[in-house]
Amino acid sequence: MKRRIPVFVGLDYGSQAVQVAVLDARGQLLGSRRVNNATLEIVQYAERFGRVAGAAIEAGNGTAALADELIHRHGWPVRVAHPGYVRRMKQNPDKSDYSDARLLADLCRVGYVPPVWLAPPAIRELRRLVRHRQALVDQGRAVKLRVSALLRDHRLRRPEDMKRTWTQRHRAWLAGLATGGSLPPISRQLLADWLEDLAYLERRLARAETQLEQAVAEDPLVAWLLEQPCVGPVTACVLRAEVGCFGRFRTGKQLARYCGLTPRNASSGQRQADAGLIQAGNRVLKATLIELAHRLMTKVPHWMAFRARLRATGKAKCVVVAAVANRWVRRLVWEVQTAGLAAVAPPRAAEAVA
Repeated sequence: MKRRIPVFVGLDYGSQAVQVAVLDARGQLLGSRRVNNATLEIVQYAERFGRVAGAAIEAGNGTAALADELIHRHGWPVRVAHPGYVRRMKQNPDKSDYSDARLLADLCRVGYVPPVWLAPPAIRELRRLVRHRQALVDQGRAVKLRVSALLRDHRLRRPEDMKRTWTQRHRAWLAGLATGGSLPPISRQLLADWLEDLAYLERRLARAETQLEQAVAEDPLVAWLLEQPCVGPVTACVLRAEVGCFGRFRTGKQLARYCGLTPRNASSGQRQADAGLIQAGNRVLKATLIELAHRLMTKVPHWMAFRARLRATGKAKCVVVAAVANRWVRRLVWEVQTAGLAAVAPPRAAEAVA
């Protein structure tokens, strides 16, 4: 007869195999084995010892898909753990798959798993698309910087009546340098290659942005965000992808900290001070919100007045921008809740975009 005692499972994930540790309610190790990275094998091994009352796995590449399968196909109560917090809780310099899996099982048993949000598949797909778009933008910027460095090396300046770079006229001037200008042969070839790379990246970027539009076309949260001042399609998509569900944040302060927009406390004794923004959060999300703050405080009267008040007290511009981004995000949580969109699930269109 199958044993039905409650057991707790820790999973140390690997691309080829998963270390599975099983504890009983008293913390006694019932079994630990390295099994193939196949959901059915993991389930069969763990359920030999009893009914799975809890399971934990560290967040990482591939773990979300495994957790989804265990939750929806096999009914396991899986919690995804924050790897940084788990490492600090270990209090042991040694590391092995066996010890990591056992620690996760023990944390699950006592209810001390530091959880992270398990994003639904549609949000994970949207994140991949948003981050792919950002990677294309970063690659294009790198190519432009190489072109600018080459021109500086040869002490070439654009014509004085050409005030802006990377316009159609500027690109035509660069193409002329690459085909028959005063550059040496190798530099001409490099410039031609970089201009070709840039054109290719821009075509891929346009395709990625079209895919983004299709993925969020039926998303009511994105439609609502686009109605807010200075929020464009890219900003709305980044917020939807990286924040996901606004309902998982109880307060605006929690969301601002998640976005990396809160100051880090650096107080000691009688000295009370901040030390800039916390070095945490998603880099793309933070940068997107900082860019949004720049637009808000130059175009929206409310934020223009807020900027003026802070500047009048002697605050540096970078501090003012961060403060605007922080206040906007903290206010956003309340506005999304008021609009009844805090718990709106994403449409499955993001998974279907080719």
